[in-house]
Amino acid sequence: MSATPTVVTDAGTLRAALRARRARGPVGFVPTMGYLHDGHESLMQRARATDATVVVSIFVNPTQFGPSEDFSSYPRDLEADVARCGRAGVDIVFAPTAEVMYPPGAVSIVRVDGVSGPLEGERRPGHFQGVATVVTALFNLVQPDTAYFGEKDWQQLAVIRQMVRDLHMPLSIVGVPTVRERDGVAQSSRNVRLTPEARLAARGIPRAIARVQQAFAQSERRAEQLETLLADALREEPLLQIDYAVVRDAATLQPVTQVEASSRILIAVRAGAVRLIDNAALG
Repeated sequence: MSATPTVVTDAGTLRAALRARRARGPVGFVPTMGYLHDGHESLMQRARATDATVVVSIFVNPTQFGPSEDFSSYPRDLEADVARCGRAGVDIVFAPTAEVMYPPGAVSIVRVDGVSGPLEGERRPGHFQGVATVVTALFNLVQPDTAYFGEKDWQQLAVIRQMVRDLHMPLSIVGVPTVRERDGVAQSSRNVRLTPEARLAARGIPRAIARVQQAFAQSERRAEQLETLLADALREEPLLQIDYAVVRDAATLQPVTQVEASSRILIAVRAGAVRLIDNAALG
């Protein structure tokens, strides 16, 4: 399937385009920051298989980047993104400016406590507040029946699910499994910034995950032992600098003493200058 989607950049045109389509059936929504890859396309395909209308947003959200993070260098290619959306059968691409998403005088924020606190929340203050605020605004603009998020950003997915439950938002949230390269590295828009040496080192992340999953399969249930094994495996790649490497409760992201199959391996490392995250269930 390949067709040129309708590209809109302002709220009024988006609402008008969706008004004409809602009678056809449910609206599926895939929020992204662009520079789309196969992982994003898997979200679009999931929506296309389920929903009458598929909307993809492309917006690099400044409020979820810290002052020392990579907002200015985050990769962007709207033309290529629109072409990929067309191949995936997307109907509408919403590509707003910051002025559309944050009108002059905008001061409202959305903060989700609890699940946003550990891990990324500790290391990137304000990140999930920026995510929750922009996603709430996008949900209000698109008013989808279902929104699709990748499981690679596991904590983000947990925050969005909590927000939707707490605020009684009238939509369903669907998590879609991580898409990986042939060597197991999770697909990410940031991978394009890896040096060849750092890209090779990144293979140590899925290897470390597999080693911990193997230990769990062999009946290791102590979280502390599994976390030690995880960190040791990551350190086998000298270019990987560990930010965190933990096994947590999948829903709350709080520490556990004894693990179960649904417990989540969560990793953040720097591969050279690029910060990478990954996660997987133990079983």
